[in-house]
Amino acid sequence: MKKEEQKLNSKLIDRPPVVAVMGHIDHGKSKLLDYIRKSNVVDKEKGGITQHISAYEVIHKNEDGVEKKITFLDTPGHESFSAMRKRGIEIADIVILVISAEDGPKNQTFEILKTIEENKIPYLVAINKIDKPNINVQKTKMDLAEKGIYLEGQGGTIPYVEISAKTGQGINTLLDTILLIAEMEELKGNPLINAIGKVLESDLNPQRGISANLIIKDGILKKGDFIVIGDSVAGTRIFENFLGENIEGASFSSPVRITGFSSSLKILGFRKVPKAGDKFISFNTKQEAENLVKENQDGKKRVSVMPEELINTNTKIIPLIIKADVSGSIEAIEKEILKLNNENISFKIIQKEVGNINESDLSLCATNKNSIVIGFNVKADSNAIELEQRLGITMKLFDIIYQITDWLKNKIEELTPEKEIEEVVGKIKVLRIFNQTKGNQTIGGEVIEGKITSNKNLRIIRRENQIGTGRIISLEQNKTKTKIVEEGRQFGTIIETKTEIAIGDILESFIGNN
Repeated sequence: MKKEEQKLNSKLIDRPPVVAVMGHIDHGKSKLLDYIRKSNVVDKEKGGITQHISAYEVIHKNEDGVEKKITFLDTPGHESFSAMRKRGIEIADIVILVISAEDGPKNQTFEILKTIEENKIPYLVAINKIDKPNINVQKTKMDLAEKGIYLEGQGGTIPYVEISAKTGQGINTLLDTILLIAEMEELKGNPLINAIGKVLESDLNPQRGISANLIIKDGILKKGDFIVIGDSVAGTRIFENFLGENIEGASFSSPVRITGFSSSLKILGFRKVPKAGDKFISFNTKQEAENLVKENQDGKKRVSVMPEELINTNTKIIPLIIKADVSGSIEAIEKEILKLNNENISFKIIQKEVGNINESDLSLCATNKNSIVIGFNVKADSNAIELEQRLGITMKLFDIIYQITDWLKNKIEELTPEKEIEEVVGKIKVLRIFNQTKGNQTIGGEVIEGKITSNKNLRIIRRENQIGTGRIISLEQNKTKTKIVEEGRQFGTIIETKTEIAIGDILESFIGNN
């Protein structure tokens, strides 16, 4: 065994770095990649923001004129996608942190830095937008230093490059720096082993079925191999590179797309999509792959998509179904929706799946007309639309993620019951008890605060605890009936209550919805 390991280790060769490009929204991450790739990702994204992890390969000549490959991950900058960014860092070998020289570092910048440091990933800073007028690069460096981030030349060792993603200034230096860091990290891959890596993203296409975008971290993937992700398996019959071109094989650090995953859950009527961030492993034969799937299933319990029973709660529960184009979007949407829950309204996610909205999704909501079905970058089929109208269920489609939370906030306001506003207008201290019957009690008291008016509700307070309620039937002052008794005056009154009032009790008179 040791000889075999030595043989494998002797075949280790340099592998291209996988680089995650990160930064605050609008600081120019996608424009940087756009310049590098000579394509236009920004225009393809709804609302001008990147909402998925994408992976791209580029070729760059190093300082010696040798062509080197670099794989870039483009991750979302919007705050909703923090889980995606974290996953990008976990997959990457190196991180580029893009910071605008106009705006300087933001809270999100430091959130990303914290994750980078936790994962011990080498990184460099790209100070972008140096083509803009009135920028202050030195201030950006000082803002970083104030948070303990010391760049080269500023008393630290963190590499940085000043760039313009618009004009291309500094981009070659940035790529040279990436290759230098990769060389120092001694990134290696083994061409003799089967491919292993992670899922970047996955989706369900009605025509093609379940697909997954993968990053190979080690080994070789060939056409005819079989891939296992959890209890899902796929052959490499439909095997594409990041450009969507059919390929025969791929090696470490390459982004690939595999179509045709199937799952054991399919027999139950589900089409389970591999989860973004999951590990994958490849095999030469289908039997080896199926054996691993069986091992992965052992000891696992299937979880119902139906919600658990909710007992003893005053919170209004709104059943919610999320359908989205890819699994990472569901993750981000779920995170944002759960932030909206409060003591009055709570969204209960009863199902979350990749794919278009269909009749079965609406049927799941049939028993509760308060249910909401959210679709993100998907469509609703004709049967779902017909059932929505027939059942009176709310279904809404979106293509920008932050519009979902804005819409749901308005929905919460519509559904939240108006709070009862109560105002204490007077307090009585009970001085004497004249008569007590089953429904009415005649007492003598003094107004110690505010004023007392007939036909008002009361709270009966004893030793600072409420022990009951009542209502003022009539008021009498100096043996004359009156409608109002002012503060500091003594009077007699008949109280309608089932609680036995005692001398020393405090009666609070209040107005409000009740």
